[in-house]
Amino acid sequence: MVRQDVIDYLSVLAEKNNYIEPYLYEKYNVKRGLRNKDGTGVLVGLTEIGEVHGYIMDEGERIPDKGRLLYRGIDVWDIVQGFQKEGRYGFEEVSYLLLFGELPTREKLREFNCLLAENRNLPDGFVEDMILKAPSSNIMNKLARSVLASYSYDPDPDNTSIRNIVRQSIELIARFPLMIAYAYQAKCHYYDNKSLYIHLPQKALATAENFLHMIRPDNQYTRLEAELLDLALVLHAEHGGGNNSTFTVHVVASTGTDIYSVIGAAVGSLKGPKHGGANIKVMEMMDNIKENVKDWKDEEEVKHYLSKILRKEAFDGKGLIYGLGHAVYTLSDPRAVLLKQKAAELAREKQMEDEFGLYLTIERVAPEVFAAEKQANKIIAPNVDFYSGFVYKMLNIPVELYTPIFAMARISGWCAHLIEELVSGGKIIRPAYKNVSPKKSYLLLDQR
Repeated sequence: MVRQDVIDYLSVLAEKNNYIEPYLYEKYNVKRGLRNKDGTGVLVGLTEIGEVHGYIMDEGERIPDKGRLLYRGIDVWDIVQGFQKEGRYGFEEVSYLLLFGELPTREKLREFNCLLAENRNLPDGFVEDMILKAPSSNIMNKLARSVLASYSYDPDPDNTSIRNIVRQSIELIARFPLMIAYAYQAKCHYYDNKSLYIHLPQKALATAENFLHMIRPDNQYTRLEAELLDLALVLHAEHGGGNNSTFTVHVVASTGTDIYSVIGAAVGSLKGPKHGGANIKVMEMMDNIKENVKDWKDEEEVKHYLSKILRKEAFDGKGLIYGLGHAVYTLSDPRAVLLKQKAAELAREKQMEDEFGLYLTIERVAPEVFAAEKQANKIIAPNVDFYSGFVYKMLNIPVELYTPIFAMARISGWCAHLIEELVSGGKIIRPAYKNVSPKKSYLLLDQR
């Protein structure tokens, strides 16, 4: 063990000698976070997979617009309306669309579903050796390790031909729910002292159904629960090439490395609370609001407490109402709109309409509170994280599974972007950094 006083000294040194003065970023016109001054993303690539539309640029001015999310040029709203109208689950269809660039026919969808079903298994010994013998208190950490470990079980792991990548992608899409469910069961057993349940997936079930089947001790779920989880998977499956984890896919894939290194890196990116854990922060905030607002139906009381949050007098002292606003969407986030509609149905089934009503009240009054406190007319609509945590709560899914479910959905988009990078990328991604360190002379050891 390194002595604590040594760690303290080295920590101060590390922080002091890695601080860069903010004015230097302005001086050298650095796009911090790959963002332009107006908040838009720096254009660094092209994609045909997902499109996120939230505003219109007119003569350099950002004009708010109704949010749209398109998968391969098709509005996700139309996709959802289509499969829900026909009484089908949609995640498998969306995965096919993202990977292969076109909607499957009935026969092609059946074949794809069969492929996923055939690969809903883990290699011999994987559960015992990779998951149960090395459990983790964090499911995302265990997922990343499981992805990387998959390299050792693959007969042709380094082959980056499209044919091989397609095979590996289908296996990963099929296996992510198992890796997550079993990692969760191991965590419950070894860290929370609960019974260990290892349920085998059922070939006849869709992805959402299988996941609920595997995480619940009694395997039971309702049709509406499965439909809502399926919708959440569809809405989280893809979000353009610029989100952090998908950009990570492009960066790592551009080196020519194997799929497991690429997806393992993406999982690590999504694990970060600024990316995949946003809905957890919303849930923490909502629990705090429920504790401090006596009458959830009293708009004035709700507004008063939201004002305290914005003034940094309540909740975590950061002055943020989590789940409202988005880097791209302005007037609306289509994912939040679709999720809210379906959530209303489950809230009635679960008799949680009062709590759902509190969400609706916050959505309604928050813009007014924000305008009053910040003296600004910024548009703040709910993003998908505002409702997704509540959806998972209604599904009786524990908080530690919220981000892994995000990964279970986004694996389809990640694999699609990996294929796109391999087919169309060509060059290793290497942005530039300007060195601003003052020049120094080397001193001999006893001269320092």
